[in-house]
Amino acid sequence: MLYHLSFAVRDPQHVAEVVAKLWQGKSIPFPGHVGSFIAMAMDAYGTAIEFLPKGSVLKPVASGEMEDWFQEPNTTGYTATHVNMAVPISEAEIYAIANREGWRAVRCGRQGFFELVEFWIENEIMLELIPPNLVEGYQTFIRPENLKAIFNLE
Repeated sequence: MLYHLSFAVRDPQHVAEVVAKLWQGKSIPFPGHVGSFIAMAMDAYGTAIEFLPKGSVLKPVASGEMEDWFQEPNTTGYTATHVNMAVPISEAEIYAIANREGWRAVRCGRQGFFELVEFWIENEIMLELIPPNLVEGYQTFIRPENLKAIFNLE
């Protein structure tokens, strides 16, 4: 079960507000990390995404008690890090939000197994969104018996 993850973005507050809209959830400042915000789905699992200022990195501290956040000056825009998540809003609502933000959103197939909407935060970080009309296709793909057959697993 995935509860939360983090991304470094240019405008953490704005991005958290947009993602909260995708979930029909809430966004708030992230306690303890100035300039960071968190989008919360407000579901039974506590699903959330933290958005930190671009250039933020985690580094361990000697005590092992808690990580520390640092700013690194050299940052790139694109990353392999992404998340696949269900959203309660329609595909049309996803495109309306993306258009309002000036962010790319496009429906894509994944090797014929299922479809989703690629939603590009700040046109650099991809969220794979699965609106209600595409949930069944994804859930069919990820059933253990189907994964075993598709990938020749025992």
